[in-house]
Amino acid sequence: MSLNLVMMATGEFALPSLRALVDSSHRIAALITQPDRVNPRGKPHPHPLKEFALSRNLPVLQPDSINTDEALIKLQALRPDVVLVAAYGQILKDPVIRVPRLGTYNLHASLLPRHRGAAPVQYSVWKGDETTGVTIFQIEPKLDAGPILLQHETPILPDETSGQLHDRLALLGATAFLDFLDQLESGTATRIPQDPDRVTLAPKIRKEQGSIDWNQTPREIDCHIRAMQPWPNAFTFLHQSGKPPERLLILRVAPGSDSHSAQLLPGDLLPDSADALSVVCGKGTVQLLEVQRAGKKPMHIEDFLRGTTISPRDHLGPE
Repeated sequence: MSLNLVMMATGEFALPSLRALVDSSHRIAALITQPDRVNPRGKPHPHPLKEFALSRNLPVLQPDSINTDEALIKLQALRPDVVLVAAYGQILKDPVIRVPRLGTYNLHASLLPRHRGAAPVQYSVWKGDETTGVTIFQIEPKLDAGPILLQHETPILPDETSGQLHDRLALLGATAFLDFLDQLESGTATRIPQDPDRVTLAPKIRKEQGSIDWNQTPREIDCHIRAMQPWPNAFTFLHQSGKPPERLLILRVAPGSDSHSAQLLPGDLLPDSADALSVVCGKGTVQLLEVQRAGKKPMHIEDFLRGTTISPRDHLGPE
């Protein structure tokens, strides 16, 4: 049996799912996506989902708000069996949620109820989770709180950044949508309420959260640095005598020694050799592997040290 689907999606996280659904046995009645945006110079932002939908002759609707009467009427006219939501960017109100006869379902990039909110991928890496995954849940008015229909789990790799994990979860999400629709068609889909005692929140990341706290452990610092890529990127300031603080992006680190001199403070720099540099942390040290100066390209630490002399009192920290 083929279901009549409407997909609500905007972010590239949803692109593998849209491709998989278009190639499935189901019918996509329309893609509903956010209006086109322009940057401060007036240049349109790329919209890969819209471009793909139009290339496959799918109707595309772009209401300013899905919750207006006009948008609701257009959605009702599509007569969807199911509405599938992924990285859409708007909160759905109850009249919209109740349109499809079989329900409205969201693809979320974590194992709910852990990491509810706008940044589940970043928080999974930042908080040092060993595993994550995707969840399909039935949408209710309360954010990310509806019953769980399906989850697919995957390990977080030791060196994985948020950007890399995002792309893997996007592919996993496409498989999850297809598996869920099979269950819905066969009548085997079950709804499991979320455990409120296990809820954690993952609110939108702010730029200032990229600032590195060198008082943390090497493990916490590594997780933070990987979580902040590709945006906003983890940063700190290099303090050298006689020079203004220099903003540095820290792109990659590795665990260093387990201990250091008691006279050293978090953020102090330890030139290990002519081409290696460590930073004192709350416990032990981390080795800097890749950094980036403002307006420059990323560089390996040995290239950075060729143009920078590190003195005993130099350190990293807030501006």
